[in-house]
Amino acid sequence: MAFSSNSTGGAMADINVTPLVDVMLVLLIIFMVTAPMLSYQIEIDLPQPSRDPPPPDQKEPPTPIRLRIDAAGSLFWDNSPLPNAALTPSLMVEASRDPQPMLEIEASQDVQYQVVANVLAQAKNAQMKKIGFVETL
Repeated sequence: MAFSSNSTGGAMADINVTPLVDVMLVLLIIFMVTAPMLSYQIEIDLPQPSRDPPPPDQKEPPTPIRLRIDAAGSLFWDNSPLPNAALTPSLMVEASRDPQPMLEIEASQDVQYQVVANVLAQAKNAQMKKIGFVETL
């Protein structure tokens, strides 16, 4: 029988993995115990379908307002020129209607952003609730 002996008397170079395995098993047990506690149920009140259909609206939706802004920053209200000073009063009149019409903004691709931002600010200040953008071809 041949056994190798450490004849030099130095330290062994092999790593003892037993403590590492023990630590890993303890961590595995801890994670297995705490993982179900981390998942919890969230209560959500989902809307329930009603058996009665809602009554149809008797009012016809108003025709939308088309506000076009060309590359120079000029405004056109339903294809008729509109001075910049008259935009806010016109928007306030339309915002007071019931139901409120939708404001469709059609801006040229070459118009400055500041012009469009000013139009949006005026529409917000006039209490317009329905604002949409229309893509130009």
